[in-house]
Amino acid sequence: MKKESKKEFISAVGRRKRSVARVRLYSGKSQSLVNDLPIGEYFKNISPIYFFKPFEVTHTTGKYYATAKVEGGGKKGQLGAFLLGLSRALVEFSPENRQVLKPFNLLTRDPREKERRKFGLAQGARARKQSPKR
Repeated sequence: MKKESKKEFISAVGRRKRSVARVRLYSGKSQSLVNDLPIGEYFKNISPIYFFKPFEVTHTTGKYYATAKVEGGGKKGQLGAFLLGLSRALVEFSPENRQVLKPFNLLTRDPREKERRKFGLAQGARARKQSPKR
């Protein structure tokens, strides 16, 4: 007979620009990791007040910790993806967090991405070659 194992984490996905973050939220006290590094070490040049904004807003700072696998894009896009994934996981843990996180735009997927370059044009996405006047 197969024994059912209880899942001890909640997983969620966050995206921003080209970055994708797969976040696992655990209950308990431990260090949060991103790509097997402490979060402050991974996002070195970004101010640490952003990392745990969803925890601070929902007043769950010591109750949960997160691990994440982040890929694609740059560091700021990866941080945005991580925050969205963390917020979604917190809502999955307790649905009343939705009303708390929504006013801070922590559950909003930012749709802005870089526009692709079209063929037959100059260097940018919309840049045209200069036309000769005379």
